[in-house]
Amino acid sequence: MNKINNNFENYLKENLKDDKFREYFNEHSKQLEIAYKILQLRNKVKMSQTDLANKIGTSQSNVARMEAGQQNFTTHTLQKVAEAFELNLKVDFAND
Repeated sequence: MNKINNNFENYLKENLKDDKFREYFNEHSKQLEIAYKILQLRNKVKMSQTDLANKIGTSQSNVARMEAGQQNFTTHTLQKVAEAFELNLKVDFAND
């Protein structure tokens, strides 16, 4: 797994040199981060996309789009996802 992380970090570092890639990445990175978190949560509890879809009132194909980072998330949707995993939704603004 560490080798995969290193490969991705190198790929990202190289591609962030390109202005268009960097602009796209900056615009969509939080969306992708949320998508990956949903996927991780679902896999951790061994829940199918269909099960998650049923819990949040949407279709399996919509969950697949969410996990692929192809959807902008509303706070309402994120709240439903949090509840499906019996978690609290926390939104924070921070200096990195």
